Amino acid sequence: MNASTDRIERQILLKAPRAKVWRALADAESFGEWFGVKLQGQRFAPGERAQGHITYPGYEHLLMNVVVRTMEPERLFSFHWHPYAVDPDRDYSHEEPTLVEFTLEDADGGTLLKVVESGFDRVPAERREEAFRMNSGGWDQQMDNIARYVG
Repeated sequence: MNASTDRIERQILLKAPRAKVWRALADAESFGEWFGVKLQGQRFAPGERAQGHITYPGYEHLLMNVVVRTMEPERLFSFHWHPYAVDPDRDYSHEEPTLVEFTLEDADGGTLLKVVESGFDRVPAERREEAFRMNSGGWDQQMDNIARYVG
């Protein structure tokens, strides 16, 4: 496994208490508000699926589909999904999903949020590079989104 192609890592210091950041992550409706997906009426729970339509202009036809893996209150939230699954004519269900992990730590002035998405080396070769590139840019934007949301 090549760490430079298999994983995307981001971190940000959020000027908010850990409990507030946790709610923004672990509450499906709150997550949807800052992430840009309609998750009204849903909840996140280990082993369960959550899905909703993307709300970003031009992407509303896409369905975000995640399976929650871990929820350790105020410490770790993780889910599996298919990265950059944007082709409506492609069946992604036979692909191995990536793992997205959000880790929270206390830090001076707030909460340190770390995000790691791993498993890109298992994405089919014909779409691996684009999925990595698009999700890499996407995580940059999502770090800004959650900072605004909890700030």
